[in-house]
Amino acid sequence: MAAVKFSRQREYIRRNLAERRDHPTADMVYRDVRKAFPNVSLGTVYRNLSLLAKLGDIRRISGGEGADRFDGRMDPHDHFFCRVCGGVTDLPLADGGQILKKRAQKDFAGHIDRQVVEFFGTCPKCLKAGGAKGLSVIGNK
Repeated sequence: MAAVKFSRQREYIRRNLAERRDHPTADMVYRDVRKAFPNVSLGTVYRNLSLLAKLGDIRRISGGEGADRFDGRMDPHDHFFCRVCGGVTDLPLADGGQILKKRAQKDFAGHIDRQVVEFFGTCPKCLKAGGAKGLSVIGNK
């Protein structure tokens, strides 16, 4: 890939994602970017998010329900998707997922360099508010 020209907007997006832990959608990022760059278009934000994900500077999270989310945390970690509120939470596994990777590698002739594990259910906040296991306001799939 050719060298990527510096962009203040792209750098702002990258820093914004690195500082937050709420795994925002592109629309959420757009609202933040507009505070610093009022004339930025939604298309510009989408293109920059896609480029940053392609470059490996951020992570695109597709949980299968709703809009893609974005994560500026690039260290190995997994995610929990709440089926009630739609929230996405970092889920650090004690072993960093290495046990699962080793088990998969044992039964696979190729080389596994990383894995993505996603968990779905009801978050503690929704459980406390009365959300039930399997009950979904965003759609059970």
